[in-house]
Amino acid sequence: MFYRMLSVHFKMTSCGGEKMPEFVEFMKLALEQAKIAFDSLEVPVGCVLVMDGKVISRGRNRTNEPRNATRHAEMEAIDVLLEQWKKEELTKAEVAERFAKCYLYVTCIKEVYYGCANDKFGGCGSILSLHTSTTSGEDVGRKGYKCTGGIMAEEAVSLQKLL
Repeated sequence: MFYRMLSVHFKMTSCGGEKMPEFVEFMKLALEQAKIAFDSLEVPVGCVLVMDGKVISRGRNRTNEPRNATRHAEMEAIDVLLEQWKKEELTKAEVAERFAKCYLYVTCIKEVYYGCANDKFGGCGSILSLHTSTTSGEDVGRKGYKCTGGIMAEEAVSLQKLL
């Protein structure tokens, strides 16, 4: 699976009467999911999965309700997609191809591990360094996150070549 923290394209869209980059709109939707989690006495983390500029799944932390520590926001959103794609009888290759087109917007994340860098859209140092505490003078004070790449990179690249 491929996790992308932020969309790099800055297509301007209308939101609340003012122009905003689409990634802000998607993060607002993730924050709505975090608020739902909070109202449900869960850790307030939410996410949305986006493909082709449209939200295709949403998730919120739901670990307390089912007493299942694996029910993090991202897993909730992914499970919704997997169930939907199973009904569509997609092959494993088709599922992988769709996931490769997804962007994940999540309200809180501690660390990201990934296989291969994405030389076209990568946000963990290959194109942008979104994981660092500053990417430009205007971002001073923004908190970063730890990002570790190159884990089984050859295998990850091999899988990409199958698409």
